[in-house]
Amino acid sequence: MASVLDERAEIEREIAGRTVCDQLLKVAEEHPDDPAYSDRTGDGWATLTFAQARRRVLEIAAGFAALGVQPGDAIALMMPNRSEHVLADLGAVHARALPCTVYATFAPEQVAYVAKDVGAVVAVLGGPADLARWEPVLGELPRLRKIIMLEGAPSGDDRFLSWREFLAMGAEALAADPGAVEARWRAVTPDDVLTVLYTSGTTGHPKGVPLTHANVLYEVATTDRIVRLPFGGTQISYLTYAHIAERVLSLYLPLFKRTHIYFCPDMTQLAAVLGEVRPVMFFGVPRVWEKIASKLRALLTLQPAEQREKVAQAMAAGLAFIEAGQYGRTVTPEVRAAYGQADAAVLSGIRSLIGLDRAGWLATAAAPMPQDVQRFFAGLGLKILDVYGMTETTGAITSNTPTAYKLGTVGRAEPGVEVRIAEDGEILTRSPLNTRGYLNRPEATAELLDADGWLHTGDVGTMDEDGFLRIIDRKKELFITSGGENISPANIENHLKEHPLIGQALAYGEGRPYPIALLTLDPEVAPEWARARGISFGSLAELATHPDVLKEVEAGVEAANRRLARVQQVKRWRLLPDEWTPDSGELTPTLKLKRRRIHAKYADVIDDLYGGA
Repeated sequence: MASVLDERAEIEREIAGRTVCDQLLKVAEEHPDDPAYSDRTGDGWATLTFAQARRRVLEIAAGFAALGVQPGDAIALMMPNRSEHVLADLGAVHARALPCTVYATFAPEQVAYVAKDVGAVVAVLGGPADLARWEPVLGELPRLRKIIMLEGAPSGDDRFLSWREFLAMGAEALAADPGAVEARWRAVTPDDVLTVLYTSGTTGHPKGVPLTHANVLYEVATTDRIVRLPFGGTQISYLTYAHIAERVLSLYLPLFKRTHIYFCPDMTQLAAVLGEVRPVMFFGVPRVWEKIASKLRALLTLQPAEQREKVAQAMAAGLAFIEAGQYGRTVTPEVRAAYGQADAAVLSGIRSLIGLDRAGWLATAAAPMPQDVQRFFAGLGLKILDVYGMTETTGAITSNTPTAYKLGTVGRAEPGVEVRIAEDGEILTRSPLNTRGYLNRPEATAELLDADGWLHTGDVGTMDEDGFLRIIDRKKELFITSGGENISPANIENHLKEHPLIGQALAYGEGRPYPIALLTLDPEVAPEWARARGISFGSLAELATHPDVLKEVEAGVEAANRRLARVQQVKRWRLLPDEWTPDSGELTPTLKLKRRRIHAKYADVIDDLYGGA
């Protein structure tokens, strides 16, 4: 315990008195001409240096002040990943306002709830698609005085302002009185709220989580100690800034590592941007890694049999090398030599092909990582390291590191962070990363934080003798069968998704005699699998009814059942016609299952699978 507290004290001394505003000034003064942010323009990139970015941030701060934004006011942001999103966010911070990125997949009623809860007085939206989520509820938001549009600002309506007009207003205000903006940002303290993030709403209304400069700088410091990213590297920003991981990794950490951020606002372009940018690190929620693996597997199936066998042998050597490198194990000379040969002949070329040849840190979080996906990338010589945390803990509180990892765990506590397992199996944590509590939700805050400062995560886990944490499931998502068995649906689902044809899976069994599963096809792998076997189809839905596909999926379910205890085995299942996405309502914006929504949407299917049982 003494060492944990000593580590904490050391980090707190390191970040004492500092804010994000101070750090932006520091990097802009010391490295003014280094590239900071790049947006795609045609076949090239438009880039801002750190000095240019900071000047723009100050102009934006002055623009907000000119609109009447006062210290403590909230500014809602709903934009794709582009430089304007980061600049507007930092501009709000320099105006001593509270930036709050709202999930672009929220329904209008959720948008209204968040805007009212945080008290937004200004909103900055990307374009007409974002406005369509706000327009139906604008009458419910009397505090919202102005809406700034990057594109498509309605003309003749004084509620709206184009981004170009707003920047001109800010530049004029800053030129007229630069001291006013400087006074605002210099008044910012480490205990001020840096941002308010909202949970993605797997159940009920999303909850607002205020995070301070001190919270975020502590997370940045611990992440840097673990990852050791180089200065001046490249990264890609593609996940929503409503997600704490993206904020830490591509908004705040780059100010300390002077990282050059390339924005990828369209997920369909991620593979191309990866190949072009070749980032020094890459974070993806499990579904992102699943999709990358699916595309690569589909590509490999098209290769001649001789080439497929060569790749399979090389990947076996890669997997053996990564598995042998786990904490407490030893990489033998034979395993190292076999990997070296496989890497030179095959694996390095594949890593280069997918743009991950320079990535020194690859990570995942937010949901359980399917073991077969992690092993697939290990076969390429890539360690996808699980980390664990939540919005309420400013991101990661435990992590595997490149030099100390165990596959299947979420690693050990980060420096200065206390983690323990309660008597009922719940994971508790205490550190400077913990939020003060939920915005406007005292009862929920009382459930989150106890009198001794321990934050109750709601997750159930175990910790081994080396301090590595393993997540079992969300405490509230465990279901109890009619036979009294407590079962983790995520455990069943991960085994099911190990079959390449199965894209998504939901296991269910609350109060029922046995578990059942709802399944969807992988939209990348399934079509290629079908074409390779001469199966004709017009759509994914049509493919989901094909006898050969159903037979193969059944084999996948049987393979999963062989790895599960009898009470956990799936007795019946249904292959659904459509892929699950945030837009179709089954997934959160961070690609986690909305279990209650799925249970309700497919209630008839679930009842049919039980046949009245």
